[in-house]
Amino acid sequence: MTGLEAKYTMNRRYVNLIIILVLLATVIWIDLPSTTKVPFTEKSIATVLGLDLQGGMQVILKADMPEGQEVPADALQVARQILENRSNGLGVSEVVFQVAGSNRIVGEFPGASNAESVVETIKKAGVLEFVDLGDNEFRLVSGDEILTDFKLDDANKVTGVPSLADFPAATGNDALGTDQNPAPQPVFHTIMTGSDLVSVAVDASVPGTYGVNFELTKEGAEIFKNYTTANVGKFLAIVLDNKIVSAPTISTPITDGAGSISGNFTVDEANELAIQLRYGSLPIPLEVEQIRVIGPTLGQDSLDKSMVAGLIGFALVALFMAIFYKIPGIMADLSIIIYALITLAIFRLIPVTLTLPGIAGFLLSTGSALDANILIFERLKEELRNGRTLGQAIDLGWKRAWPSIRDSNFATIITSAILFWFGSTFGASFVKGFAITLALGVAVSLFTAIFVTRTFLGVALDLIKHPENHLKWFGI
Repeated sequence: MTGLEAKYTMNRRYVNLIIILVLLATVIWIDLPSTTKVPFTEKSIATVLGLDLQGGMQVILKADMPEGQEVPADALQVARQILENRSNGLGVSEVVFQVAGSNRIVGEFPGASNAESVVETIKKAGVLEFVDLGDNEFRLVSGDEILTDFKLDDANKVTGVPSLADFPAATGNDALGTDQNPAPQPVFHTIMTGSDLVSVAVDASVPGTYGVNFELTKEGAEIFKNYTTANVGKFLAIVLDNKIVSAPTISTPITDGAGSISGNFTVDEANELAIQLRYGSLPIPLEVEQIRVIGPTLGQDSLDKSMVAGLIGFALVALFMAIFYKIPGIMADLSIIIYALITLAIFRLIPVTLTLPGIAGFLLSTGSALDANILIFERLKEELRNGRTLGQAIDLGWKRAWPSIRDSNFATIITSAILFWFGSTFGASFVKGFAITLALGVAVSLFTAIFVTRTFLGVALDLIKHPENHLKWFGI
């Protein structure tokens, strides 16, 4: 190597070192518990723990089908997706639903203290109707239950259900009868349903009040336009699951296909309503079969033991590397620390839900990182024994070890992909967690073994005077 080439190599080495130090400062900042958001964005940064580490509830839902009737497999998958979308929309962190068997769905609620109420909310049918109340002679208000002509069964159509015209004007709710002698309920006409909704969002434009804004399809907008134009001054009820949410007066025709549901909502009530409408109704009825509580103490105990086991394992491996490989081993130990910090930062940014199997996958990938370093160091020692200089041995050691490192790590990533597919297909969420953390860890380990360790070792070589006289520092 000429003097010019040696100078270029040294300059590149120190540029790489600066890149590593900047990256290290960034990931340390991300890993700090006080860091919660990426600057200038709404992206959250958090360490998300799974059910087995932070406690929570596991809920088993069973398809409530008539006896002898099988549950369609696609309906169960659709229900699972709707439940997951609704629950995560409600703000329950990292809720996971998995299909179990032919008629059950298992939901995991990390950190939840009252999962039953959440499940009761997300399993509602969420059928939205826009119902014509006419002059609202019954003075129906928010919270009242009514009957509509939407999806009346054949029996009702045959026997006849009283319509609004069959009832005289009444004061208050007198026309609905008394508890002892209830009057037959009228059936109100449904103008359109929530199937014509395009988008739903919470409206907080007026301080202190909340509503739900919605947009309609082209067909729905046309229906809404014609109805509101012909019924100015009349009452139009927004009905969810046969219960009136709001019964406003139509003050002007609504012609642009956009509207708002108001009903003195709190922010939580408005958010809950928006989610129910946004994700539609469940394709099959579900019932809560079992609720299992996992205490936070048990989860914290598992986390503490995992951390202790990981630290003990890392200390023993780091000691072995330093004793057996000397300076290269110490550089590898520093590289592994950087590897751990980078991987944790990625887990927090995505975020990845950490479970006990997920932590096991991370620790296993640490072994892959050390394995790559060991292959390189052994090749380096072979080159030194063959009379190469330290600089030549380092370059050749990396080049000749790379094919083995590449093939072994790519095989691990392929295995992780297969495990992830298996976990997704058969509802094994813990297998998915293990596969994700293992694959991410292996990818980061490739970077640290090839880039970080090599740079550190090159810088150490530059700082040692006459390194050929100190081959024992390199394991020879």
